[in-house]
Amino acid sequence: MTTGQYSSLNAETELKLQPIGFIQSCYKEKFGIPRQSGLVTAAQAKLQLLPTFSQPEAFKGLEQFSHIWLIFQFHANLNDSWSNTVRPPRLGGNKRLGVFATRSTFRPNPLGLSVAGLEKIEFVGQTTCLHLSAVDLLDGTPVFDIKPYLPYADSILGAQGGFAEQAPASEWEVVFTLEAKRQCEKKSCQLGTELESLIRQILKQDPRPSYRAQSVDKHIYAMKLYDFDLQWHYKAKLIEVIGLVDLNKS
Repeated sequence: MTTGQYSSLNAETELKLQPIGFIQSCYKEKFGIPRQSGLVTAAQAKLQLLPTFSQPEAFKGLEQFSHIWLIFQFHANLNDSWSNTVRPPRLGGNKRLGVFATRSTFRPNPLGLSVAGLEKIEFVGQTTCLHLSAVDLLDGTPVFDIKPYLPYADSILGAQGGFAEQAPASEWEVVFTLEAKRQCEKKSCQLGTELESLIRQILKQDPRPSYRAQSVDKHIYAMKLYDFDLQWHYKAKLIEVIGLVDLNKS
Protein backbone atom coordinates (compact mmCIF):
# COMPACT_ATOMS: atom_id res chain seq x y z
CA MET A 1 0.00 0.00 0.00
CA THR A 2 1.39 3.38 -1.01
CA THR A 3 1.41 6.46 1.22
CA GLY A 4 -1.32 8.02 -0.90
CA GLN A 5 -3.53 4.95 -0.63
CA TYR A 6 -2.95 4.82 3.12
CA SER A 7 -3.92 8.50 3.51
CA SER A 8 -7.07 7.93 1.46
CA LEU A 9 -8.03 4.90 3.57
CA ASN A 10 -7.43 6.90 6.75
CA ALA A 11 -9.73 9.67 5.57
CA GLU A 12 -12.52 7.17 4.82
CA THR A 13 -12.21 5.31 8.11
CA GLU A 14 -11.55 8.21 10.45
CA LEU A 15 -12.36 7.27 14.03
CA LYS A 16 -14.70 9.64 15.82
CA LEU A 17 -14.69 9.37 19.61
CA GLN A 18 -17.28 10.74 21.99
CA PRO A 19 -17.21 10.51 25.77
CA ILE A 20 -19.63 8.12 27.40
CA GLY A 21 -19.21 9.85 30.76
CA PHE A 22 -17.03 11.98 32.98
CA ILE A 23 -15.05 11.33 36.16
CA GLN A 24 -15.92 13.02 39.45
CA SER A 25 -12.71 12.65 41.43
CA CYS A 26 -11.13 13.76 44.70
CA TYR A 27 -8.18 15.01 42.58
CA LYS A 28 -8.87 18.58 41.45
CA GLU A 29 -5.49 19.29 39.81
CA LYS A 30 -2.71 17.26 38.20
CA PHE A 31 -0.15 17.87 40.93
CA GLY A 32 -0.31 15.14 43.54
CA ILE A 33 -2.16 12.51 41.51
CA PRO A 34 -0.40 9.14 41.88
CA ARG A 35 1.51 8.14 38.76
CA GLN A 36 -0.36 4.83 38.49
CA SER A 37 -3.71 3.55 39.67
CA GLY A 38 -3.70 1.22 42.67
CA LEU A 39 -0.96 3.10 44.52
CA VAL A 40 -3.50 5.11 46.52
CA THR A 41 -6.23 2.62 47.35
CA ALA A 42 -8.23 5.16 49.38
CA ALA A 43 -8.75 7.45 46.36
CA GLN A 44 -12.42 7.38 45.39
CA ALA A 45 -14.19 8.63 42.30
CA LYS A 46 -17.41 8.30 40.38
CA LEU A 47 -17.94 7.79 36.67
CA GLN A 48 -21.14 9.62 35.74
CA LEU A 49 -22.47 8.21 32.48
CA LEU A 50 -24.18 10.46 29.97
CA PRO A 51 -27.92 9.72 29.49
CA THR A 52 -27.40 8.11 26.07
CA PHE A 53 -25.15 5.45 27.64
CA SER A 54 -26.97 5.00 30.94
CA GLN A 55 -29.36 2.19 30.04
CA PRO A 56 -29.12 -0.53 32.73
CA GLU A 57 -28.96 -3.21 30.02
CA ALA A 58 -25.53 -1.91 28.97
CA PHE A 59 -24.14 -2.81 32.40
CA LYS A 60 -25.80 -6.20 32.88
CA GLY A 61 -23.16 -8.56 34.30
CA LEU A 62 -20.59 -5.88 35.08
CA GLU A 63 -21.35 -6.16 38.81
CA GLN A 64 -19.63 -9.58 38.74
CA PHE A 65 -16.25 -7.93 38.17
CA SER A 66 -14.15 -6.36 40.93
CA HIS A 67 -12.16 -4.08 38.59
CA ILE A 68 -12.63 -2.34 35.25
CA TRP A 69 -10.42 -0.77 32.60
CA LEU A 70 -11.14 2.82 31.61
CA ILE A 71 -10.04 4.34 28.30
CA PHE A 72 -9.89 8.10 28.83
CA GLN A 73 -8.50 11.40 27.59
CA PHE A 74 -5.67 13.38 29.18
CA HIS A 75 -7.91 16.45 28.87
CA ALA A 76 -5.61 18.74 30.89
CA ASN A 77 -2.77 18.28 28.35
CA LEU A 78 -4.52 19.32 25.15
CA ASN A 79 -2.37 22.42 24.66
CA ASP A 80 0.89 20.52 25.17
CA SER A 81 2.86 19.05 22.28
CA TRP A 82 4.30 15.55 22.29
CA SER A 83 7.89 14.42 21.80
CA ASN A 84 9.58 11.24 20.60
CA THR A 85 11.33 11.01 23.97
CA VAL A 86 10.29 11.86 27.52
CA ARG A 87 11.87 11.86 30.97
CA PRO A 88 10.06 9.31 33.18
CA PRO A 89 9.76 10.51 36.79
CA ARG A 90 10.57 6.96 37.91
CA LEU A 91 14.10 7.46 36.53
CA GLY A 92 14.53 10.75 38.35
CA GLY A 93 13.58 12.90 35.37
CA ASN A 94 17.18 12.79 34.11
CA LYS A 95 17.08 9.96 31.55
CA ARG A 96 15.19 10.03 28.27
CA LEU A 97 13.22 7.08 26.91
CA GLY A 98 10.96 6.70 23.90
CA VAL A 99 7.46 7.94 24.56
CA PHE A 100 6.05 4.52 23.63
CA ALA A 101 8.22 2.89 26.31
CA THR A 102 6.52 5.01 28.98
CA ARG A 103 3.08 5.97 30.24
CA SER A 104 3.76 9.66 29.79
CA THR A 105 0.69 11.86 29.40
CA PHE A 106 2.35 13.74 26.49
CA ARG A 107 1.45 11.37 23.66
CA PRO A 108 0.62 11.72 19.93
CA ASN A 109 -3.00 11.03 20.87
CA PRO A 110 -3.90 12.06 24.44
CA LEU A 111 -5.42 8.72 25.43
CA GLY A 112 -4.86 6.87 28.69
CA LEU A 113 -5.70 3.44 30.08
CA SER A 114 -6.35 2.94 33.78
CA VAL A 115 -7.67 0.14 35.96
CA ALA A 116 -9.99 0.98 38.86
CA GLY A 117 -11.82 -0.92 41.55
CA LEU A 118 -15.55 -1.20 40.88
CA GLU A 119 -17.30 -0.66 44.20
CA LYS A 120 -20.92 -0.21 43.11
CA ILE A 121 -23.15 0.44 40.11
CA GLU A 122 -25.89 2.93 40.88
CA PHE A 123 -28.97 3.57 38.74
CA VAL A 124 -30.87 6.75 39.61
CA GLY A 125 -33.63 7.85 37.26
CA GLN A 126 -32.17 8.15 33.77
CA THR A 127 -28.52 8.19 34.86
CA THR A 128 -25.95 5.55 35.76
CA CYS A 129 -23.02 6.11 38.11
CA LEU A 130 -20.08 3.76 38.71
CA HIS A 131 -18.44 4.12 42.12
CA LEU A 132 -14.68 3.57 41.79
CA SER A 133 -11.67 3.15 44.06
CA ALA A 134 -7.87 3.26 43.79
CA VAL A 135 -8.08 5.76 40.92
CA ASP A 136 -5.44 8.03 39.39
CA LEU A 137 -7.83 10.22 37.39
CA LEU A 138 -8.29 13.99 37.42
CA ASP A 139 -11.72 15.44 38.12
CA GLY A 140 -13.58 16.04 34.85
CA THR A 141 -11.71 13.35 32.88
CA PRO A 142 -13.69 12.24 29.79
CA VAL A 143 -14.07 8.45 29.54
CA PHE A 144 -14.54 6.79 26.15
CA ASP A 145 -14.98 3.13 27.06
CA ILE A 146 -15.27 0.62 29.90
CA LYS A 147 -13.95 -2.93 29.77
CA PRO A 148 -13.99 -5.58 32.52
CA TYR A 149 -10.67 -6.54 34.07
CA LEU A 150 -9.96 -10.23 33.39
CA PRO A 151 -7.39 -11.63 35.86
CA TYR A 152 -6.41 -14.60 33.67
CA ALA A 153 -5.64 -12.35 30.70
CA ASP A 154 -4.67 -9.03 32.27
CA SER A 155 -2.29 -10.31 34.96
CA ILE A 156 0.45 -12.19 33.14
CA LEU A 157 2.73 -14.43 35.17
CA GLY A 158 6.39 -13.72 34.45
CA ALA A 159 5.76 -10.46 32.59
CA GLN A 160 8.68 -8.01 32.55
CA GLY A 161 8.25 -4.41 33.69
CA GLY A 162 11.32 -2.77 32.19
CA PHE A 163 12.49 0.23 34.22
CA ALA A 164 9.40 -0.02 36.49
CA GLU A 165 9.54 -3.65 37.58
CA GLN A 166 8.25 -2.95 41.10
CA ALA A 167 5.96 -0.36 42.67
CA PRO A 168 7.96 2.63 43.93
CA ALA A 169 9.10 2.29 47.52
CA SER A 170 8.54 5.06 50.04
CA GLU A 171 10.56 5.72 53.16
CA TRP A 172 8.57 8.78 54.20
CA GLU A 173 6.53 8.81 57.39
CA VAL A 174 3.48 11.06 57.30
CA VAL A 175 2.42 12.92 60.45
CA PHE A 176 -0.18 15.62 61.19
CA THR A 177 0.08 18.70 63.32
CA LEU A 178 -2.62 18.86 65.99
CA GLU A 179 -4.46 21.55 64.04
CA ALA A 180 -4.22 19.60 60.77
CA LYS A 181 -5.50 16.48 62.57
CA ARG A 182 -8.49 18.44 63.85
CA GLN A 183 -9.16 19.90 60.41
CA CYS A 184 -8.91 16.44 58.85
CA GLU A 185 -11.45 14.95 61.23
CA LYS A 186 -13.86 17.85 60.66
CA LYS A 187 -13.50 17.69 56.88
CA SER A 188 -13.96 13.89 56.91
CA CYS A 189 -17.33 14.36 58.62
CA GLN A 190 -18.37 17.05 56.16
CA LEU A 191 -17.46 14.98 53.09
CA GLY A 192 -18.57 11.63 54.48
CA THR A 193 -15.23 10.00 53.71
CA GLU A 194 -12.13 8.94 55.63
CA LEU A 195 -9.49 11.47 54.64
CA GLU A 196 -6.54 10.53 56.83
CA SER A 197 -5.77 7.30 54.95
CA LEU A 198 -6.14 9.07 51.60
CA ILE A 199 -3.75 11.85 52.61
CA ARG A 200 -1.18 9.44 54.04
CA GLN A 201 -1.21 7.28 50.90
CA ILE A 202 -0.88 10.27 48.56
CA LEU A 203 1.99 11.89 50.44
CA LYS A 204 3.89 8.62 50.87
CA GLN A 205 4.26 8.70 47.07
CA ASP A 206 6.18 12.01 47.43
CA PRO A 207 4.30 14.09 44.82
CA ARG A 208 7.12 16.60 44.32
CA PRO A 209 9.01 16.95 41.02
CA SER A 210 11.51 14.14 40.48
CA TYR A 211 14.55 16.36 40.97
CA ARG A 212 13.42 17.06 44.53
CA ALA A 213 12.60 13.44 45.39
CA GLN A 214 14.09 12.00 48.56
CA SER A 215 15.43 15.42 49.57
CA VAL A 216 14.51 17.80 52.37
CA ASP A 217 13.57 21.35 51.40
CA LYS A 218 11.95 24.35 53.04
CA HIS A 219 9.03 24.72 50.65
CA ILE A 220 5.43 24.46 51.77
CA TYR A 221 3.60 22.33 49.20
CA ALA A 222 -0.11 22.29 48.44
CA MET A 223 -2.53 20.31 46.29
CA LYS A 224 -6.29 20.55 45.79
CA LEU A 225 -8.33 17.64 47.16
CA TYR A 226 -12.10 17.69 47.16
CA ASP A 227 -12.90 21.27 48.31
CA PHE A 228 -9.73 22.08 50.23
CA ASP A 229 -6.01 22.77 49.81
CA LEU A 230 -3.85 20.12 51.47
CA GLN A 231 -0.62 21.75 52.74
CA TRP A 232 2.53 19.99 53.94
CA HIS A 233 6.31 20.33 54.28
CA TYR A 234 9.31 18.01 54.61
CA LYS A 235 11.62 17.15 57.45
CA ALA A 236 14.24 14.39 57.73
CA LYS A 237 12.38 11.28 56.46
CA LEU A 238 9.20 12.96 57.63
CA ILE A 239 6.30 14.62 55.85
CA GLU A 240 4.24 16.86 58.11
CA VAL A 241 0.70 17.87 57.16
CA ILE A 242 0.25 21.42 58.38
CA GLY A 243 -3.22 22.32 57.18
CA LEU A 244 -6.41 21.62 55.24
CA VAL A 245 -7.48 25.03 53.93
CA ASP A 246 -11.09 25.31 52.82
CA LEU A 247 -11.25 26.61 49.23
CA ASN A 248 -14.77 27.94 49.73
CA LYS A 249 -13.64 30.53 52.25
CA SER A 250 -13.38 34.04 50.82
